[in-house]
Amino acid sequence: MGEKRKVRAVITGLTKLAEDIFSMWIEESFMAGSAKAGQFLALYSDSAERLLPRPISICEIDREKGRLRMVFRVAGAGTEEFSQKKEGDSISVMGPLGNGYALKGKKALLFGGGIGIPPMLELAKELAQEPGCEVQAVLGYRDSRLFLKEELEAYARVYVSTEDGSAGTKGNVLDAVKEHGLTADMIYACGPKPMLKGIQKFAEACHIPAQLSLEEKMACGIGACLACVCESKETDSHSHVKNKRVCKDGPVFSAEEIVL
Repeated sequence: MGEKRKVRAVITGLTKLAEDIFSMWIEESFMAGSAKAGQFLALYSDSAERLLPRPISICEIDREKGRLRMVFRVAGAGTEEFSQKKEGDSISVMGPLGNGYALKGKKALLFGGGIGIPPMLELAKELAQEPGCEVQAVLGYRDSRLFLKEELEAYARVYVSTEDGSAGTKGNVLDAVKEHGLTADMIYACGPKPMLKGIQKFAEACHIPAQLSLEEKMACGIGACLACVCESKETDSHSHVKNKRVCKDGPVFSAEEIVL
């Protein structure tokens, strides 16, 4: 992981993609130059009442223009504030934070569930640039509001599952895998814990290595407070118990090293 910094960045674009889903571009050449797929940024509120930052995964990296994109869901007062920003406004941001995905394998299978879909866009873009890499993506949505699907189709063969059956396979992302008979030599995933748990079992049963990005509520975002720990199979050198700090040790983990 490279150097992180906290800055006041200019917002160069803010659009609504779906109900409560917003896309934000910020201009920050240092972060854009050092960030990698799977890392996240910590966004700070302008309100003194909200001291803790909101962790938002990186959706796209534009190194040439020195920009970063985040796609987030409005889930509370902090993200509601961010959604009301305008182009030209500034926002306090720290990053890039956490560990990203390691690009491995020739046949990649990407899983994104809900707000775990955004980091799959930059990952698919980077994998598509790897010589001879075949990129497949399975995206899980609640309904037919398929945000980012078309953008991902530029880099991957995309399959969709919806909880209500309004688009693609009715059910979850693994139902779509079964329906289409998908195979891979490397799995990458980001989404809610029940989805990741299912993917972890699927990967183990099929003997496919997997990298899982955990979604956790965070406090400090830099590994100091131990608010966002997950259970691990080995003892952590920092806390001396079997856990990992999602913000610092993750958010991307090997499926074999964590207990879900």
